[in-house]
Amino acid sequence: MKFFQRLNRPKTTQSLLPFRLNVLLVLVFSLFALLIGQLAYLQLLNGHKFQAEVERSDKTIINGNVPRGLIYDSKGRLIVDNQASSAITYTRSASVKTTDMYQIANRLQKFVTIDDVKLSKRDQADYYLAPTKNYQKILKQVNRGLTDEQVQEKSQSEQYSRAVKYVLKNVSLHLTPAQQQAAAIFQRMSSASQYSTVFIKNYNATAKEVAEVSEHQIELPGVQVGIDSKRSYPMGDSMTSIIGQVSTEKQGLPDNNVNELLAQGYSRNDRVGTSYLEQEYEPILKGSKSQTQISVSPSNKLTDSVQKYAGSKGDNLNLTIDADYQKKLDSALRDTFASAQANGVTQYSDGAYAVAMNPKTGAVLAMSGVHYNPKTNKVSDDALGVMNRTFVMGSAVKGATVLGGLMNGAITPDNNVLPDDPIYLPSTPVKKSVYPVGTFGALGAEQALEVSSNIYMMRLAMREGHAKYVPNKYIHIDQDIFKKLRSNFNQFGLGVKTGIDLPGEASGIKGPTMSDGLVKVGSALDESYGNYDAYTLLQMGQYVSTIANGGYRMRPYVVQSIQKTKRDGSKGAIVHTTQPQPLNRVDFTSSQLNVVQTGFYNVVHGSGAWTTAKPLANIQPDIAAKTGTAQSFYYDPENPDNSNPPQTITLSMVGYAPAKDPQIAFAVVFPNLSSEKGNYNLNLVRSMVTAYFNTSNKDSQ
Repeated sequence: MKFFQRLNRPKTTQSLLPFRLNVLLVLVFSLFALLIGQLAYLQLLNGHKFQAEVERSDKTIINGNVPRGLIYDSKGRLIVDNQASSAITYTRSASVKTTDMYQIANRLQKFVTIDDVKLSKRDQADYYLAPTKNYQKILKQVNRGLTDEQVQEKSQSEQYSRAVKYVLKNVSLHLTPAQQQAAAIFQRMSSASQYSTVFIKNYNATAKEVAEVSEHQIELPGVQVGIDSKRSYPMGDSMTSIIGQVSTEKQGLPDNNVNELLAQGYSRNDRVGTSYLEQEYEPILKGSKSQTQISVSPSNKLTDSVQKYAGSKGDNLNLTIDADYQKKLDSALRDTFASAQANGVTQYSDGAYAVAMNPKTGAVLAMSGVHYNPKTNKVSDDALGVMNRTFVMGSAVKGATVLGGLMNGAITPDNNVLPDDPIYLPSTPVKKSVYPVGTFGALGAEQALEVSSNIYMMRLAMREGHAKYVPNKYIHIDQDIFKKLRSNFNQFGLGVKTGIDLPGEASGIKGPTMSDGLVKVGSALDESYGNYDAYTLLQMGQYVSTIANGGYRMRPYVVQSIQKTKRDGSKGAIVHTTQPQPLNRVDFTSSQLNVVQTGFYNVVHGSGAWTTAKPLANIQPDIAAKTGTAQSFYYDPENPDNSNPPQTITLSMVGYAPAKDPQIAFAVVFPNLSSEKGNYNLNLVRSMVTAYFNTSNKDSQ
């Protein structure tokens, strides 16, 4: 039995071997069958689909800039244009490498000269590291002492940053003039993002440069001849400070709102308005960018380009300002200030400012200013000082003081006579008017405006504040006297923003109201005749317009309308017209208003010895006005702690003409003069009113 079993064992082993081989062969055959089936599925049934996927191009939308809108004056004369010029541009593709741009820049510098090359040390280092051999050489130095594993742990940007630091510290970079040109071109090319276009040279590319670039374009991939434009001013630069500035392509988006603009679809190197009209109306002036769809193959080659949207040029602005009248006002202002300089009264002066408005609509007719630096004797244009600088204006605000007293019942149109005796406070110089004490025993409101009585305004404020006055004693007055006075002034626009359609407007400066728990009575009395708080000249213009038009505080504006441009460049349809906007109605009666308007008329046409603006009585048409003189002290920013600063005089004036049916309201100021002699405020008013009606009459003929 055992023998039988031993004889049968080899037979069992031999019988299992073919079975295992057969199983293995079946398994291999099945796998080959599956592989052949998958290949058939991919190649025979869906081969065309996957071939198309391989050959598929990515599609990208590229935005292109369009010309900014133009700006015209009130008579339709072009004052801001776009000056076009040939330019050399570079469009960066997805596949371009740094070494490619390095080679292109070296070729391009043979045909194009970059003016005023300014290279930083970093720019030079980037240019030096652009060739692969230089970069690899520096990397060896930088990575010396590091293991391969440590090197691989560092990202490409970190490696490059370390290479730049090494070059700046250890390599002496001395570029030849040709290399400096190439480095400048390379820097501009490098600033381009994928499929974006940057200017290599604009504004002043010569005909020769354009021709040579065009001739060698095949060896300069990405480099093209294009068109660029910049703002130009056909009627001169008299209004450039109002118009504002546009950033250059190099400056790009301003840092203070770059994220906001990027969110709106801007690119970092886009040109945008950075100040005043250009900034305030940026969404209108910029237009809509063109859109071009480009197709890019998997190898990053451009395969197709189709314009989807041609873009739309920015809309145009039509201003309320007459460029001819603006020039005349600029000239008159500069001449008047020059006469003050010649008379030696500007050693502490800030300059001079003037604004003219349509009192019925709020339209700004002209605004002009010069800023003066007494230390350098430099005079510069500063028209925006009309709205962003503040001054203590003096007696020009007295119309608002009188109307405030009338409206709250302290006086009435028929009962407004107050004593004209000086006011004596303890430890304070006597508070009086400019004329000698005793000139008038008592004054009515109309005559108080005519002779510019400070005493009348102080007496009126004391009556409003229910003051108990005893000479040389502290005056007990209502705690809210400042609130009463300022609330009244605010109704006319004094001390609050006017709402003009320009950015950067100041609201004014308010002095302190309390000292040691008591009302600063002396300061409250100063407030009543305009010798305490500070206002902008534009607020003064709005205030006097409110008196001129019967009580409506109108919002000033400088853009009359927005207008489309036709394809041929001509003016298109008006899409928006600014409507006059009353901000509030001052609630005085016609009889109350008549008191102030009569007083303003008498300021110019009165016959008294102390009538303040009598030299203007011969102007036609006749004007109504209020002069102002404020006393202040010169603040020297280089000596802010000076305990004995020089005393200065600010001359101002507000008014309107014609007196019965006003077409123009005006305000002028000459701050911080060393003497009030000279009538500079009156002289400027004469020039600006005469020029306005001469210009208006000329245009109507």
